[in-house]
Amino acid sequence: MSARIELQYLPSLEYFACLVKYGEAKIEAHEHFLKQTYRNRCHILTANGLDTLIVPILHSVKKMPIREVKIDYTQSWVKRHWGAITAAYAKAPYFEYFGPDFEQVFQKKPVYLFDLNWELLTICLRLLRLKPTIRLTETYQSGVETGQYDALSVIHPKKAYGHNNLYKPVVYQQNFGREFVPNLSVIDLLMCQGAEAGNILRRSVIVH
Repeated sequence: MSARIELQYLPSLEYFACLVKYGEAKIEAHEHFLKQTYRNRCHILTANGLDTLIVPILHSVKKMPIREVKIDYTQSWVKRHWGAITAAYAKAPYFEYFGPDFEQVFQKKPVYLFDLNWELLTICLRLLRLKPTIRLTETYQSGVETGQYDALSVIHPKKAYGHNNLYKPVVYQQNFGREFVPNLSVIDLLMCQGAEAGNILRRSVIVH
């Protein structure tokens, strides 16, 4: 069984739980961009609590094909995002090992949001040592194939992860706070747990 899902920016643990659960995913490459979703935002944990990082885009028409969405570099978002990530994780156990992989993507300044997200997803999967089968859709379909799970826009900032039957929190040592914060961007898990991140993620999957 496979899942259809959108490409997200530094995705949450729920997103990766979905990839692990189904083992095969079709990334929707022909949808229209939707505002206020994880397509261009993520959550990290800082000394001041939860921080939302948003990639600004050049959105010229209402229905913008996802692969045509350009990133707005007139805003200093790269400095803001990498500064926030560094402040949050520079003292985390694995920042010195994994940080450069992410920093080089930001420094490249990809033109398109889709390309940025694809590069970051590729890095995350490699560092997690996960190898789901990932394909891009060739055309947009309003529905899914028989036996395919439709995860398109299911993992959403305004929807609680508990409703989707994909992810259950497994507590790990985070960099800040006394209370564990679940379902952050996968970068939190990677920087804090390193090689153990993939195993923690597998244990986070709801299998039934």
